Amino acid sequence: MNDELLVRAFCRLFFLAVVIVASLPVAAHSFKPSRPVDLIVHNGPGSGVDVTARFVNGLFEREKLLPVRGVVVNKPGGNGAVAAAYMMEKKGDAHTIAFFTALWIGSPLTSKESRVPFHELTPIARLIIDPAVIVVKADSPYKSLQDFIEAAKKAPGQLRQAGGSVDSRDNLTRQLLQRATGASWTYIPFPGGGERVAAVLGGHASLYIADAQEVKEYLRNGSMRILAQMAERRMPAYSGSPTIQEAGYNIPVVRSMRGVVGPPGMPKEAAEYWEGIFERMVKTDAWRKYLEENQVEDGFQKGTELAQSAVEFIAQRRQIFKEAGIQTYR
Repeated sequence: MNDELLVRAFCRLFFLAVVIVASLPVAAHSFKPSRPVDLIVHNGPGSGVDVTARFVNGLFEREKLLPVRGVVVNKPGGNGAVAAAYMMEKKGDAHTIAFFTALWIGSPLTSKESRVPFHELTPIARLIIDPAVIVVKADSPYKSLQDFIEAAKKAPGQLRQAGGSVDSRDNLTRQLLQRATGASWTYIPFPGGGERVAAVLGGHASLYIADAQEVKEYLRNGSMRILAQMAERRMPAYSGSPTIQEAGYNIPVVRSMRGVVGPPGMPKEAAEYWEGIFERMVKTDAWRKYLEENQVEDGFQKGTELAQSAVEFIAQRRQIFKEAGIQTYR
């Protein structure tokens, strides 16, 4: 075989090798947590998102989804600003994730102190879309939402509503109801769901607009009852209670969602790893049961879809803030 034929044969072999290598599957991402993972929650124990984070952490362990343990870390304060700022400090950290709510997306619009736009964080997954319930203590004199509204009209500013931050769903719904009815009542913010429930049960507040899972045990044992649901349609577990529109109040349903983000600059392979973990988690029987028992909707989206949902959510929130008469700064 002459030199020319040898060169041609070598070229054919080289080309064949390139084709074979190119056709091989890409190696799996190498990232795996190598130390305990911090799961950041922006409010106190007992709130809806705190309950979710602790359930997820337990599910990680039971389903053996993580090779390391997770630790729920509460960072309350500043309407979510403290937790968001902490995530900014953890830039590039693959071992810290945070459970966000709609507050993380909406607060930067209305609060000068909330300086972390949602798009600067690393989107990982949306998990839940959750309706709310308007609840009172079981022996409350208010048998319907109309009863409460009429009482508030007769004693402006005297009735009290327990809630979260001023730009949370609780207060937005209050603002919309007040503008629609001319009634007026006081709003008292508490840092955690447990304290809001205690305020109602202790008689320090008359009303609370809660995530359904926050108050499910109190509804179950009869110490609280529902006046109306903040939902598009009645939740199966509370089919005897009207939606707010059915109760006669044509205001927007202020929706909320919960999910997971990473710090800014989280390595791509780490973000994809976490996205995969949550994609596996939401397919487990335990997670499906959790959604059903807590009367929340499956809202799973991957990171890219979550980022787009956030853009749409901000546009919706701007409109609600306008209708509620709440000033925006960004």
